[in-house]
This record gives sequence, C-alpha cells and structure tokens, in this order.
Amino acid sequence: MQQLLLQLAPAPAPTLDNFVAGRNAAALQALRDIVLGTRGERFIYLWGEPGSGRTHLLRGLAQAGMARKARYFGGAVGAGAADDDVVAIDDVQQLSAHDQGRLFDLYNRVRAADGALVASGDAAPAQLALRADLRSRLAWGLAFQLHPLSDAEKTAALRAHARVRALELGEDVIAYLLRHARRDMASLIGILDALDRYSLEQKRPITLPLLRDALESMKHKPDIPC
Repeated sequence: MQQLLLQLAPAPAPTLDNFVAGRNAAALQALRDIVLGTRGERFIYLWGEPGSGRTHLLRGLAQAGMARKARYFGGAVGAGAADDDVVAIDDVQQLSAHDQGRLFDLYNRVRAADGALVASGDAAPAQLALRADLRSRLAWGLAFQLHPLSDAEKTAALRAHARVRALELGEDVIAYLLRHARRDMASLIGILDALDRYSLEQKRPITLPLLRDALESMKHKPDIPC
C-alpha cells in the first residue's frame, strides 16, 4: 500500500506584509509608519492574548528591511540593544528585575536618540506586574490591544491564500479545518499548502474526504500541527 508522505512546509517568516490584520489594522499601520520613517509615533505598546499576533508583528518589524538598524528581543533586553535605531521587545511581562531596569534606561536613550521602541505584553501597561516607572514608560506612546482573528476573518484569509494558489475551497473544507486543526493562521496556512501538494500527488480535488485523509496522515507525523 502506498504510504502517505505529507509534510508541512515551514511556516513563512513573519513579516508585516503577511500579517492578516483583521481588527488590528491601526496597529499594523503604526508599525509601517516606523518602517517608512514618517512622523508617526516612536513608542508603541501592543498587548493581547496568545495568538493575537504580538510576536508576528514585532518580528516582522525587526525584519522589515528598513534603512535603520532594527532588532527583536523576546522576554529580555539583550546586550547592545541601545545601539539599534529600532528596538522590538516582546513579552515584557517576563522581564526580570534586572531587565526591567535595562528597558527603563533603554526607553530614555531611544527617546534622546530619536529612535523607536515597540514593546508587547499580555496585558495593558497599568495591569503589568512591573516596576511603576517602567509601566509609565510603556504607556508613553500609542497602545493597541490586539484581537485574535474571528472565524469569519480566518475564513476570508484562507480563501485569499487559496486564490493565490488557484485553489477552490468548499465551505465544508474550511469549517473542518477550523474545527480540527490548530487555529493559528501560520498552522492553517501550512496545512492548506500541504493539502495543495497532497491533492496534486493524489490527483484528487480538494474535498472534505481528501482533507480528512490528509489530516489523519499528519497525526502520525512528528511536529505536524493538527
């Protein structure tokens, strides 16, 4: 019996261009303004629950290819951060007491140097268990609460990605994906790309029976997000 060989393509690197904004368009535009060097806000704080896109946006900002030197740090303030023009600090709720002090100093240095600093956390600044002076710095500029995509928004994003690949997805296929696969967009897009390859290998159109076969195969593979 032919063995199913279905492997997910690596999730695409997070960029500002492949971020599905949904209700987060204003936050995305604020980061684009930093990339473009327009006279936008230089201090931005993003907060929201896991899966809302905080890390995607910060990594995308750091990799945006702007003329200014940019770097991403997750849950810490790395050495040399003050040398960067644009600094992205993720998961500030995880900062140690030492790193809280470093971030406080970094805010002051970035402000004096006309740089930009974007931070993210799992709660609004006032609700973070951080030192009071740092909470006030985090509230200096614009603060955006990020919202996870709704099922309707995920459906629209999957349809848009399918159109790029010249695929036709039935309502039953999308509904089954949203019920039975991981619900973050990176995983959903990865499964859709794998499903496209599997459809070509099997010479079968993408239907619900094909999707069930593919997902069942993925369950028996390591590191498959089902």
